Amino acid sequence: MTIKPNETKIIVLGGLGEVGKNMYCVMHGDEIIIIDAGIRFPEGELLGVDYVLPDYTFLKENESKIKALVITHGHEDHIGGIPFLLQTVNIPMIYAPKQAKELIALKLEDRNIRYDNLYAYEEDTVLKFKTMEVEFFRTTHSIPDSHGICIRTPEGDIVTTGDFKFDLTPIGPVANLHKMASIGHRGVDLLISDSTNALNEGMSISESKVDGALADIFDKYTNNRIIIATFASNIYRLKHIVETCYKHNRKICVFGRSMENNIQISINGGYIDHKELLITAEEANNYKPNEVCLLCTGSQGEPLAALSRIADGTHKQIKLRPDDIVVFSSSPIPGNATSISRTINKLYLKGVKVFTTATLAELHTSGHANMEELKLMIRLIQPKYLMPFHGDYRMLKSHANLGIECGIPKENTFILQNGDILTLQNHVITKDKETVPAGDVYVDGNRIGEIGNAVLRDRKIMSSDGILVIIANIDIEKRQLLIKPNITTRGFVLINENEELIKQIEEKAQQIIKEKLTNQSATFADIKSQLIIELIPFIQNLTGRKPIILPVILDIKKTAVHE
Repeated sequence: MTIKPNETKIIVLGGLGEVGKNMYCVMHGDEIIIIDAGIRFPEGELLGVDYVLPDYTFLKENESKIKALVITHGHEDHIGGIPFLLQTVNIPMIYAPKQAKELIALKLEDRNIRYDNLYAYEEDTVLKFKTMEVEFFRTTHSIPDSHGICIRTPEGDIVTTGDFKFDLTPIGPVANLHKMASIGHRGVDLLISDSTNALNEGMSISESKVDGALADIFDKYTNNRIIIATFASNIYRLKHIVETCYKHNRKICVFGRSMENNIQISINGGYIDHKELLITAEEANNYKPNEVCLLCTGSQGEPLAALSRIADGTHKQIKLRPDDIVVFSSSPIPGNATSISRTINKLYLKGVKVFTTATLAELHTSGHANMEELKLMIRLIQPKYLMPFHGDYRMLKSHANLGIECGIPKENTFILQNGDILTLQNHVITKDKETVPAGDVYVDGNRIGEIGNAVLRDRKIMSSDGILVIIANIDIEKRQLLIKPNITTRGFVLINENEELIKQIEEKAQQIIKEKLTNQSATFADIKSQLIIELIPFIQNLTGRKPIILPVILDIKKTAVHE
């Protein structure tokens, strides 16, 4: 990528055309400031993949120019990639708000990564580099210490909102509208703004409304045990659940490691009070139903989460009671509706009463801005240019249209893709023809980037069509197949119930091997390849399926195995 001395570049590595994996850079001269380093959780077709990361190639190639990574807030789609980034690229310093700093430190500790340059910033902090300056403004989101960022460069000012909403009666501090307006009055060239709820009309529900809805349930069901499932990362929701339990004289038992970590960090940071209410599962079973509240993960129907195991009756410590009240204080993430419905059905079968946002709308509110809030941000910041961020294409398009409604010329709105670059020069922004690598990088266990499309394709085939293993005993010196090939399968067919099919495959494999052995120069690799080439269409014609075929050739004379 070429850059002139009087140019500032905005390089997007993740967060466009998707919800998650947020990461982009501001580059001027020989300095790069990275904003956020998130992950995306894999969709169902990414079998065996734990996380999806941005491609760090651009950062690796420009490693010497990186000055700092600056974090807007502590959610996984903004900090989850940091352990993997640090294993790939040298990051001189990381600046994060207090809550995010503690969450990052815990992540690094869990992965045995030592990093000594992690610093907390406050709203009044100003970071000064050779050519750029970074300042912050407080926003409202579902986690404490959420901030927007203003980056001042020689060519103009760039503001990113991070994730935000406008809530005039929040559980935590009110967003600093005065500072936003002050930054806007000073002059902003580019606004990079959260688009997650750009399709939702009006204003989002205030978090205090959720507080009231939960309090009503506690007031009404005074003799029942209450079980609440919510996002472990929604600290303000956890805060007012704790406050509600305190007012209603209930102890709290927490299930789920992420929930436990977030609550402990929030208590240590002073965001949540009443730590004396927390009890163990063993203690909870000794309390009367109206004296305890169970707070757990699993609001999205995750099979291994606490609520799912409670619903299945497989949780070792907690068993459902017929008069339990279960509250889903969350909304379904797209793609999770089926798993959530499955969990709810299991709960109903156990006879418990279930509350969801479908039955009581005010049980959850998003931490992201609806249309009118996005317009308000545009009016406060007054940008010349708008780049919608954090959302799929329809969200970005809707947000761009809101900008046009607010007086931003259409040609000054940018609906970009990951890898795209904007150039800011003398307060004028243009889109570059150049791009940087910005594909998805998969994490599978401790392996980063080793899982490619070929592996995923094989996993999909195995999950749908199974595996067929052919074991052949060969005397290679005599060019002879000693016995009929042995066929075994996993996930393809049951051998005992498909004897005729297996016999046909054995005979076909025997024919292929014998024919190949007549060629004196044929190697084990040649035999293996021929088996795969001929058996795939043969089996597909018989069954309509294409299992993964794994030939195993045994050289009996040399007692060697060739796979």
